[in-house]
Amino acid sequence: MQKQCPECGEKIIGREDKKFCSDYCRNAFNNKINRDSKNLVRNINNRLRKNYKTLCDLNKSGKTKVTRAKLLNHNFDFNFFTSIYTTKTGNTYYYVYNQGYLPLDNDFYLLIKKD
Repeated sequence: MQKQCPECGEKIIGREDKKFCSDYCRNAFNNKINRDSKNLVRNINNRLRKNYKTLCDLNKSGKTKVTRAKLLNHNFDFNFFTSIYTTKTGNTYYYVYNQGYLPLDNDFYLLIKKD
């Protein structure tokens, strides 16, 4: 009985336990299987990267204040961050890697960089 490649249907030549006719078919098959989960991760990472770049661009000095409108003008998405830090006084900092922001009064945000 001849085995067939699950990707292209070609006859498999070689070892008995070989599942695909070539590396190309093996990679193509596995990429199709993992496409949905990889797209989700890729989209989240892209959003985090854009947020990180925005915070870096607006916070050159390591500590600065900006308005919510300015962040939104740079397409900042407040739903994507990597960690939350709450101080003893109850202030909640949101971080995108080492760049953080603290919501202040009147739609202002304090941008900080963690060393």
